[in-house]
Amino acid sequence: MTQAANRRTLSDQFLDRAGWGAAGRVFLAGDASDRSYQRVTLSGKTAVLMDAPPGKGDDPAQFLVIARHLTGLGLSAPGCLAEDLQHGFLLLEDLGDGLFSRLIADDPAQEVPLYQAATDVLLHLQSQPAPPDLPNLSAADWAEAAAFALDWYRFAITGDRVPTDDFQAILADLLHCYADGPRVLILRDYHAQNLLWLPARQGLARVGLLDFQLAQMGQPGYDLVSLLQDARRDVLPDTEEQMIRRFAAGAGHEGAAFRRAYSVLGAQRALRILGIFARLCLVGGKPGYLPLLPRVWQQLQANLRQPGMEGLQSLCSALLPPPDPAALATMEAKCGLFR
Repeated sequence: MTQAANRRTLSDQFLDRAGWGAAGRVFLAGDASDRSYQRVTLSGKTAVLMDAPPGKGDDPAQFLVIARHLTGLGLSAPGCLAEDLQHGFLLLEDLGDGLFSRLIADDPAQEVPLYQAATDVLLHLQSQPAPPDLPNLSAADWAEAAAFALDWYRFAITGDRVPTDDFQAILADLLHCYADGPRVLILRDYHAQNLLWLPARQGLARVGLLDFQLAQMGQPGYDLVSLLQDARRDVLPDTEEQMIRRFAAGAGHEGAAFRRAYSVLGAQRALRILGIFARLCLVGGKPGYLPLLPRVWQQLQANLRQPGMEGLQSLCSALLPPPDPAALATMEAKCGLFR
């Protein structure tokens, strides 16, 4: 039996035990991980089946821990209707189709009010104690994660690998100096395709939250960067500026220091994403992420142009080719060759 067929059999058995065995099933979403979602419908009711194969890095048990924490703060995470943690299945509350990305595409005037609501959720989330025992990486760990840009993005284009020691040292120093203060809970993938608008609810609960099972301790600006420097859509510069000011004022951060931290975190995140998307192509056989690379590259350049980033900017310029059409074609030609 193939892995896909085995997952289907296991999920059928799970739904049957949960009382949803006769439900219709429609693919809803997949992402960069092996996790996927289906909407199940039975007698006019809907729910969402999460399929997270064990041993692939996504832990449904941790999803439940963070979901319960978020709902305990008055925020909107999906409720759990049934679980099979041994096999990696959750049956979740269906929060609907009102993704921020879709709503803004239909009506661009919604960008500012939706992003204001999302920014206010972060302010509330970070003002509360985090769950215990979450991963808490050092500045050196964050810098090592960003070295994916050299290990995979550069490699995908040039075919060679270079030492990453100097790169990691410069970025770790920047993170330590400007973005290494007291930690808060970060959800990590906090962007317009993981946020839902729930107008029937009140206050902060109108923002539905998805894809937070990899939550950890991190810097206050990290999720704001994830929201405003989105790999999948262009956020208007004025919206980004407004939200930076809103967040800094709401959290009591000094403006200039927060902007410096925001740029360093933005550079770290963009570098890591360049590497992750390249690896998804070469190892995962997923070329669909390649068209996103030019946007992430431009976000990286904007961060590197900020004061204090000259050393990292120089090193990135020397080591990382831009994702021009020729580079993207080179990467696509290698798609799936390193499985």
